[in-house]
Amino acid sequence: MLSLAGLHVLVTGGSRGIGAATCRRFAAAGAVVLVHYRDRHDIAESLLTELRAASDVSHLRFAADLADPAQVDAMFAHVAREWGRLDCLVNNAGVWEQDELARFDVEVYRRTMDINVLGPFLAVARALPLLRLSQRASIVNVTSTAGQRGEADYSPYAASKGALISATKSWAVELAPGVRVNSVAPGWVDTDMTAGPLRHDPGDRARIESQIPLRRVATADDIAAPIVFLASDMARHITGEILNVNGGSVLCG
Repeated sequence: MLSLAGLHVLVTGGSRGIGAATCRRFAAAGAVVLVHYRDRHDIAESLLTELRAASDVSHLRFAADLADPAQVDAMFAHVAREWGRLDCLVNNAGVWEQDELARFDVEVYRRTMDINVLGPFLAVARALPLLRLSQRASIVNVTSTAGQRGEADYSPYAASKGALISATKSWAVELAPGVRVNSVAPGWVDTDMTAGPLRHDPGDRARIESQIPLRRVATADDIAAPIVFLASDMARHITGEILNVNGGSVLCG
């Protein structure tokens, strides 16, 4: 089994979906995890209890609005007090909201950009002093296939993930050699965020699966495992990469 004992990891949007699966994967590998969340204290506390019950490691949680610089500052000040350094930042928090261009909603656009783009920029900037104290520092950004091929009716989301893909490549060069920066780009994933098209109508799910060469929609854990790989020493010579985890639905290269 992959061992990440002693690694200190902060996962944004860590209480549900891909974020929660990622926290579980890191914790199972021996890492110490901080579960970031915005307002669902009950869910974050439940996950933290689960993680602590599975090991004797003192995992943490912290509530913050990632679009608020003061709250992001407070989160990383907490990391500095508790851990003294950070080994891995996983920028996972994000929103996926429909916004057809013919009915363009400025508030949806701003909310999407605040959470999906501004949030990771603030987090990376504030994490850097702590990451530079690590000998194994890395950042993993959760992007999307939509950021590479676009997505009709969700263009603000696609644009936000495209921006984060470009940021991943830019940061990989800017922060080398001390900090590796990579991205995992999922396709369809069965989480609460995609419950509408995937869980409410079997016909919609069947149509979606028929367009994926592997003929299945990913689970949250299918995305979490590559995230943990990119943070591990097995990926120590990988930086600036966009790892597509989409069952073959988008082939880039």
